[in-house]
Amino acid sequence: MGPLTRRLRENGKMHSLPKFKFRGVKGITKRWLRNTMAVICAVLGFLWIFFALAMHSYYYSNIGNYMKSTAKLYNVSFVNLLNSSKKDFNTAAQSLTDNFIDKDKMEVVILNSNGSVVNEPSEFAPVQYGVPQDFILANSSDSGIGQWSGINKATGEKIMAVTIIIRDQHGGKLGAVRYVTSLAKADAQIALFVFISGILALIIIAIVILSGLYFINSIVIPVREVGATARRIASGDFNARIAKKNDDEIGELCDTINYMANELSATEQMKNDFISSVSHELRTPLTAIRGWGETILSTGPADRDTFEKGMGVIIDETGRLSTMVEELLDFSRMQNGKFKLVMDKIDVLAELGEAVLMFSDRAHREGLTFIYNEPESLPPVMGDRNRLRQVFVNILDNAFKYSDKGGIVAVSTVDNRTHIKILISDTGCGIPKADLKRVKVKFYKGNSTRHGSGIGLAVADEIICLHGGTLDIASDVGKGTTVTITLPTVLK
Repeated sequence: MGPLTRRLRENGKMHSLPKFKFRGVKGITKRWLRNTMAVICAVLGFLWIFFALAMHSYYYSNIGNYMKSTAKLYNVSFVNLLNSSKKDFNTAAQSLTDNFIDKDKMEVVILNSNGSVVNEPSEFAPVQYGVPQDFILANSSDSGIGQWSGINKATGEKIMAVTIIIRDQHGGKLGAVRYVTSLAKADAQIALFVFISGILALIIIAIVILSGLYFINSIVIPVREVGATARRIASGDFNARIAKKNDDEIGELCDTINYMANELSATEQMKNDFISSVSHELRTPLTAIRGWGETILSTGPADRDTFEKGMGVIIDETGRLSTMVEELLDFSRMQNGKFKLVMDKIDVLAELGEAVLMFSDRAHREGLTFIYNEPESLPPVMGDRNRLRQVFVNILDNAFKYSDKGGIVAVSTVDNRTHIKILISDTGCGIPKADLKRVKVKFYKGNSTRHGSGIGLAVADEIICLHGGTLDIASDVGKGTTVTITLPTVLK
C-alpha cells in the first residue's frame, strides 16, 4: 500500500474513482474517444500485460532451465569425486564449492540429508532460514530436483534456487546441492522491457488519438459548417453557400446543400412571382367586375346594351376567378395529400368532346381556327371524368391563351390499344427551351405577359400521373406548342 493510499484510508476519505469525462468534447469526437479509443486502449492494455507476463515467464524459465542443467552437470562430477577419491561427503562438498566456476552467476550451498547447510556460504549466498522449499520439492520429486523462487526472508532479496539430491552407489541419500541466484538483474531487465513496451503502447495511443482527431476534425468541422449554412438557409438566407474543399462524401454533401439552396432560392422566387401574379390576376377581374357594376348601377336598366355588355364581362371575369380559385384549392389539396380521385370506367372521348365544345365559341370570338379530328371511338380508360375534363380544359385554355389572332389550335387522338394519346397543339408563341423543363413546376410561369396563375400545368400533370399516364410538352419558340396526354386503356 502506497503512502497516499494509506493516508487516505487513515483519514477515512478513500472513495471510488470518479468516472472519466471528456469535458469540452462532444458529438462525434466524444463518441469516437469513448468507444473506439476505449477498445484500442483495452486491446493495447491486454497486449501489454500479456507481453509482461510472457517476458517474465521467458526469463524465469530460461534461468531455471540453466540452473537445472548446471545442477545435473555438477551432480555427475560430485558423485564421481566421491567414488574416486573416497572422500567423505563434507570434504567433497567443500571441494565442489571451491572449484565452482559460475560463482559470478550463482552460489552453491551444500545441504546434508536433513536440509541443513554443510558449507559456509559466501556473502553472495542468500541465507535461508529453515529447510529450503526447493529441498522439500527435490525430496518429493522422482527426478530428485526441486525448484523454487521467492523472497529470501533474511535479506528481502528475490532469488531462485534449484536443489538436487546426492545419492550413493546404493541409492542412499547423502545430502543435496543447492544452487542459488539473485533475480534482481532479471527483474530489472524484465522491468526495462515492460517499461519500453508501455512507452511504445502510449506512443501508439497518442498517434492513434492525434491521427483520429485529425480525421474526425476533417469530418466534424465541415459538418459544422454544413449545419451552420443549413441553419442560415432555413432562416431564409438562400444566398448562403458552402465552399467545397474535398471531393468525397463531405464534398457531395456540400454540393447537395448548395443545390438545395439554389432550388429553394428558385422556388422562393417563383413563389414570390406566383403571389405577385395571382394578386394581379385576381385584381384584374375584380377591377373589371367592380367597374362594370358601377357602370350598370349608374346607367340603370334602361341602357340595355350597356347592361348586357357589362353583365357579360362580369360573368366572364367571375368564371376566370372561379377557375383560379379551383386551381388554388386543387393545388392545396395536392400539397396536403387530400387530393382524391373518383375512379370509374369512362368514355374519355365523350369528356374530350365536351371540353372541345366549350371552346368552339371562344375560337370564333378570338379569331382562331379550331380543328378537332374526332375519331369514331376510343378504348375506355379507368379515371375520374371530372378531373380528366379539367385537364383537357386547362390545356385548351393555355393553347388559346398563348395563341394570337389567326392562329390554329388542333386536337387529335392516337389509339395504341394499350394506351391512347390526346394531342393538343397550337401555333402560338411557343416556350423557350430554358423554360420548357420547368413549366410543370409549381409556381412557375414562363410568359408573364399572359394571364394565368402558374399552377394549372402542375395540377394537370399531377392528375395525369395519378391516372398512371404522362403529360409531355414539346415546343418551338415562334412555331407553337404540342401537349401530349397519354393514358392507359382498360383492355377488354
